[in-house]
This record gives sequence, C-alpha cells and structure tokens, in this order.
Amino acid sequence: MRETQLLKGVLEGCVLEMIAQEEIYGYELVQKLRQSGFENMVGGTIYPLLQKLEKKGYIRGQIKPSPDGPDRKYFTITRDGEIYLTEFWQEWSSLVEKVGQFQKRSI
Repeated sequence: MRETQLLKGVLEGCVLEMIAQEEIYGYELVQKLRQSGFENMVGGTIYPLLQKLEKKGYIRGQIKPSPDGPDRKYFTITRDGEIYLTEFWQEWSSLVEKVGQFQKRSI
C-alpha cells in the first residue's frame, strides 16, 4: 500500500498539530512536512487542505508582510481547531492500538 493513501486520512490532524505549535504560512508548512519525512509533499495537497480547515473554522488565516517578498497568509489554530485536534489524537491513539494488534499477530 502506498504511503500517500494512508496519509490522506491523517494529514489533516498532522497539519493542525503543526499550526497548533506555531503560527505558520503554507510554503513553510510544506517545507516542515518534507523535513519530517514526507518528501513528496506538495503545495497542491496542502493549500486545498488549509482552505478546508479554514472553512470549517479550525484555523484562521491572516495576511502579514514578509521580509523576503510578497505578503504571506499565516495560519493559527482556533478554539474549535484545538477541540478537533484533541479528538483527532484520541481517535488516532485508539486506531494505532487496534491496528497494532494485527501487526503483532503477523510477526
């Protein structure tokens, strides 16, 4: 199975977690995901996800001046986003535990 298919279901939570840790703009987010091991991550995946999260009210975007060129849209997590993120990690932990039982059986 390809990593991209597995990642699809959890990328939203990973992106929210990164935004919860620090105010960040889209390109910087893509770079940090790549540095975290997701080498194939592209803006075409992240930017629509950021729009979706903003539309749901989980993040808020604010245009700010950039010292290196054009203004950038920085994202911060909202209270609703924090609640969703907490639920995400709870569900993730439960899923990892369930899937881990199968791995133990196949080893």
